[in-house]
Amino acid sequence: MSTAQYEPNVVLSNVEYDVIGTRPIRHDGADKVTGRAQYGADYNPTGLLHGKILRSPHAHARISSIDTSRARALPGVRAVVTAADLPETEAGVSVDYGEGAMDLAHMRQNVLAQGKALYVGHAIAGVAAINPHIAEEAIGLIDVVYDVLPHVISAPEAMRSDAPILLEGLRTQELGRSLDAPSNVAEHFQHSLGDVDAGFSKADVVIEREFNTATVHQGYIEPQNVTALWNNDGRLHIWTSTQGPFEVRGAVAASLDVPVSQVRVTPMEIGGGFGGKFPLYHDPVAALLSKKTGNPVKIVMSRKEVFEGTGPTSGSYIKVKIGATNDGVITAAQCYLAYEAGAFPGSPVGAAAQCIFTPYDIPNVLIDGYDVVVNKPKAGAYRAPGASNASFAAESVVDELAVKLGFDPIEFRLKNASKEGTRRANGLVFPRIGLVETLEAMRNHPHWNTPLDSPNSGRGVAVGFWMNGGSESSCTIAVNGDGTINLVEGSADIGGTRVSVAMQAAEVLGIRAEDVYPSVVDTDSVGYTSGTGGSSVTFKTGWAAFEAAQHLKEQMIDRLADIWDIGADEIELVQGVFRSRADKELAMTFKELAGQLNSTGGPIVGRAAVSPQGVGGAFAGSIVDVKVDPETGKVDVLRFTMVQDAGKAIHPSYVEGQMQGGAVQGIGWALNEEYYMGDDGGMVNSSLLDYRMPTSLDLPMIDTVIVEVPNPGHPFGVRGVGEVSIVPPPAAIANAIYRAARVRMDRLPMSPGAIMDAVWNK
Repeated sequence: MSTAQYEPNVVLSNVEYDVIGTRPIRHDGADKVTGRAQYGADYNPTGLLHGKILRSPHAHARISSIDTSRARALPGVRAVVTAADLPETEAGVSVDYGEGAMDLAHMRQNVLAQGKALYVGHAIAGVAAINPHIAEEAIGLIDVVYDVLPHVISAPEAMRSDAPILLEGLRTQELGRSLDAPSNVAEHFQHSLGDVDAGFSKADVVIEREFNTATVHQGYIEPQNVTALWNNDGRLHIWTSTQGPFEVRGAVAASLDVPVSQVRVTPMEIGGGFGGKFPLYHDPVAALLSKKTGNPVKIVMSRKEVFEGTGPTSGSYIKVKIGATNDGVITAAQCYLAYEAGAFPGSPVGAAAQCIFTPYDIPNVLIDGYDVVVNKPKAGAYRAPGASNASFAAESVVDELAVKLGFDPIEFRLKNASKEGTRRANGLVFPRIGLVETLEAMRNHPHWNTPLDSPNSGRGVAVGFWMNGGSESSCTIAVNGDGTINLVEGSADIGGTRVSVAMQAAEVLGIRAEDVYPSVVDTDSVGYTSGTGGSSVTFKTGWAAFEAAQHLKEQMIDRLADIWDIGADEIELVQGVFRSRADKELAMTFKELAGQLNSTGGPIVGRAAVSPQGVGGAFAGSIVDVKVDPETGKVDVLRFTMVQDAGKAIHPSYVEGQMQGGAVQGIGWALNEEYYMGDDGGMVNSSLLDYRMPTSLDLPMIDTVIVEVPNPGHPFGVRGVGEVSIVPPPAAIANAIYRAARVRMDRLPMSPGAIMDAVWNK
C-alpha cells in the first residue's frame, strides 16, 4: 500500500494535461436528474418503524420530570427513549465530528437533553411507532414539567457578569489557563504579531468600527435523516445523508459506548450540506429505539426541526481597528471577535481569527477571539465557517480606509496584499499563493472597467481567504478486463467530487474519465477517510486516487515486463499506451493489457492511504453592482463577478458551479437571511417561506473567473474551491451599498429596514 507524500518537481503552471481541465459529464448525474439516486429518506428496509422527537418549547429551562407512560400506552407505539437511556459520561472525553470536536458529555446532552433544555428545539425524548402519524401523536402525550429560566441569545448579552449561566460546569479557558468561576465564555484566545500599539502610532489614518451579524442557516433542501438497525448480531447499521460517514461512526460509537467496529455507516446521496451535515443529532436516538424494538427505525426532520434543532452558523459581534499611512500602507490591525457557539462550546471563532486579516501583509496585528455559549442550537459549520462574518467587518474597514486615503479600492488591496513569504498573525508563513493574481484579474475584468452611471447605484469589491483542509483519505482501484477501472473511495460526494477524483486517476493512467467508475462506499468497505469538509476532497481523495493509480501503474508495468521479458525500468506509460523505451515498436494499450491480466498472473488492484500535508489556502474576490431604493432601502443586485484561485481547476464546470453557489449564498447572507428571534428566545421564521433565501428571481447571472496559481503541495496543483467563494460577497455588497446610498452598514443582514435605519441615523 502506498503512503508516500508526493513532492512535485516541475513548474506546474506550465503543465498541460489530457484529462484534468476538461469537462466530462459527472458520473452520478444521470441518476440524480432521473430520480433514481437514493437519498437518506429513500431507504425503507423491511419492518421499518418511524421515529419522532419531542423538542423543548423553552429557550432555557430546568427539566423537573418526564413521564412517558401515556405515549407508551398509545396503540402502535413500539418504544420511547429519553436521556436516561444514554450511557453515563466520563468528563473530559472529546469526540471528532468532522468540522470540529465536541465534548462527549455535551454531545450526549445535545442528542437528548439531560437536566436542562438549552434552546427552543432541544431534543427531549424519542418515539418509534408503526407510522409517522402515530409517532407524532405519541410525542404530544409525553408529559414534561419545566422550570423556565432566563435566557440569553447574543454573545454580548451572554458575556455580561449578571447573565444566566447555561452550563454550570463550564469554565473559561483564558489564554490557555482555566478560570475558577462559572461562565458563558468557553474560551478566550489571542494571536499577535509585532507591536500593535507601535503600528497604530505610525498610522496617519485609523478607523475603528463595530459590527453585528445574525445567525444564519446553511439552507440545504434535504432535511437531516437517519435509519438505524441494531441487528441481532450486535452490530449497528446506519444509513444517513452525511458529509462524514466515519465521523458518524465514531460519534455514534462514543455516544452509545460501543466499540467503533460495532457500527457500520452507509452514506446516502446528500441533498445539500455546506458543512451542516457533520454533527450528530438523532442517530443515537434512532439506534436506541431500534435496540428496544428489534426493528429498523427511520427519523426524518421537518423543516421547522431543521431550523430549530440543527446547527446554524454563529451570529457574532466584531470590533475592527485598522491604521494606514497616507501613502496607503497598512501599519496595524486589531480585532475583537465574539462568536455565538449556541448551547455548547465550539463556535468557528478560531477559523475567523485565521482569516480576518490574512489577505494583507500587516506587520502589527492583535486578534482576540471569544467562544460564547448562548440559548440557541449548537453552532455548526457553514461554508468557510466564521470567515464571512470576519471578512464583512475587515473588508468594510479596508474599503473605508481606501476611500479616506483617496485610493482605488483594488489598488489599495494590491499595495498591501499577502504573497509568498508573508507571515500571518497565527505565525504561519505563506507558501506560493494567488491573491495578487486574483486582484489583478479583478482589476482587468470588464466588470470593473465598465462605467456604472444609473442613479442610486454603486459598485463594491472585497476579497477573502479560506485555509482549506486535507487530512486522511483512502482509495482502491481495480482493473476490469475491458480497460475500465473501478475506483472505491470514502468521501461523501456533495458537489461533484466523484468526477474530480476519477479524473485525477484517469490522468495518471492515460484513460478517459468516462472509463473510471467511482463508488462512495460504507465504512466497512474502504479505509478511514475524513469527512467531506474544509474544501478537502479533491485535494486529499484526489491525492489518494493519484497514489492508488501510481500503485496500479507500477504493478501493470511489472506484469508487462514479465510478458515482454524485459526490465520494468525500460517501460513507460504515455497517454494510455505502455511502450518500451528501447524498442518503440514494442507497445500495448492499457485496455489490451487489462484484457490479459487474468491469464498472465491474476487481477491487479491499486491501493493508497494518504494524509497530505501540503494544503494550499485559497483567495477569492467579488465585484458587485447594486441599486438601492431610496424610499424603501431594498437592494437589487445588478451584476456580480466572482474571481477565485483554484490552484488547478480539475473540472472547470464544477469549479464555476462552486463559485456561483458560494456567491448566491453570500448574497442571501448579506441581504436577507437571519434567525429572527422572539422575546421567548425562539425562532419566529422557522420555515422556508419566512426564512428569506434568494431565488433565481432575485439574482443576476454570476460571472466567474478561475485563476490558476498551482498549489506546490499537491501533485496537480489543487487548491480547495468549495468554500472561499462565500467569504467576500457580504463585504462587497456592503461596499457597493456605501457608494449607492452613502451609508456604511455595520450589521448583517443588510435588509431594507437596516438600510433605512442607517440612512435615518445618518
